[in-house]
Amino acid sequence: MSAHKKPARPSRRGAAPHAAAAPSDTPFDLAMAIDALDRVLTLEHPADACLSRFFRDVPKLGARDRAFIAEAVYGVLRHLRSLSALAAPATPRRLLLAWMARHGGYNLRQFEGRIKDDDLDWLRQVKSADLSEQPEAVRLELPDWLHERLATRHGDDLAELAAALNRPAPLDLRANTLKMRRDDVLSAFQAEGIAATPTPWSPLGIRLPGKPALHQHPMFQAGAVEVQDEGSQLLGLLLAPRRGEMVCDFCAGAGGKTLLLGALMHNSGRLYAFDVSEKRLNNLKPRLARSGLSNVHPQWIAHERDPKIKRLAGKFDRVLVDAPCSGLGTLRRNPDLKWRQSPESVAELTAKQAAILDSAARLVKPGGRLVYATCSLLTEENEDIVAAFLNDHPDFHLVSAGDLLAAQGIALEMGEHLRLDPPRHATDGFFAAVLERGA
Repeated sequence: MSAHKKPARPSRRGAAPHAAAAPSDTPFDLAMAIDALDRVLTLEHPADACLSRFFRDVPKLGARDRAFIAEAVYGVLRHLRSLSALAAPATPRRLLLAWMARHGGYNLRQFEGRIKDDDLDWLRQVKSADLSEQPEAVRLELPDWLHERLATRHGDDLAELAAALNRPAPLDLRANTLKMRRDDVLSAFQAEGIAATPTPWSPLGIRLPGKPALHQHPMFQAGAVEVQDEGSQLLGLLLAPRRGEMVCDFCAGAGGKTLLLGALMHNSGRLYAFDVSEKRLNNLKPRLARSGLSNVHPQWIAHERDPKIKRLAGKFDRVLVDAPCSGLGTLRRNPDLKWRQSPESVAELTAKQAAILDSAARLVKPGGRLVYATCSLLTEENEDIVAAFLNDHPDFHLVSAGDLLAAQGIALEMGEHLRLDPPRHATDGFFAAVLERGA
């Protein structure tokens, strides 16, 4: 329900690129990569959107060039803090060369004849530079404000968290059980020589190595699988909608969780998908067509106080609020967010989150369930929002997320809240709280 939500989510369209071909046999077009990086480093738009536009503007690029450029741009974004310290003045060209030498697997011989001897001497120094004297925020590739907030929460575990956030995410899928059981999907992939494995927590999840051309795969085109991080799947399982219920996905976006909820409802009852973006809801239409669902009702709303919401007050058994957030739990996929977000943008988001949660709560009937979730790691977007809500809504109470997961046979040790992070759970960073309205 905010412009900040989908740069983070959406890029759940897929993980940031893994390594392309081995650097030793990959020709690289420095000029094109520098041009792409220059566009992205304005940080005015999400990196994936900037790259998509760049590739549309330069259609002559082949697949190998595109892979190199995407890998390089995301690599610089992941390591921007330390590279900026090493490459000062940090021009796009110097940042790109520094990333290639330190992190991209390129040896100095590969630059001979491509860059001047003076640059080669400088690059030799960059490649061997020691960062141990740099501040911890530089070594962990974090802006100062984010380092401070995460250090308060994670303490001695911060280095492990930062390292995990700086690694590309695997590709997670969800089996659409209306079309195909997970075991059958796994068997089909394995028969093709694709080393698919079940995700450890979600009973619907599948993890694939590398970056297969999934959108051309028959199972994807038939709607048997959808791209969805395992952590995102667990949010739907926390809501646990039942057959025949009235359910609402309050911030539906392009509908990944909507599709999951519809499958959990066995295509029965009524499932409303609200969002303030008509474009995102339109993106749901082809996914709905593939999914086989007929119980979904997409609804555009102008804002969280739209009259449509008032007319439906008190009618829903289950409501999911996957709130617009900083997206800082998705840095594996969207490393630009740590540079695009700020304390000021987070403060704006927390005000919006509180308003959205208050409005969504009006939809919940007595005895109904409300799940508030974000893909943020920040306390002010998570626990603080829930605590303030409970203080203002005494008719709601917190239900243990760990108990609800255990009741579904999901052996994930959690307390009152769901908290997922990459180093411990191999998912994006997620938070969720389950709130029930007193009967």
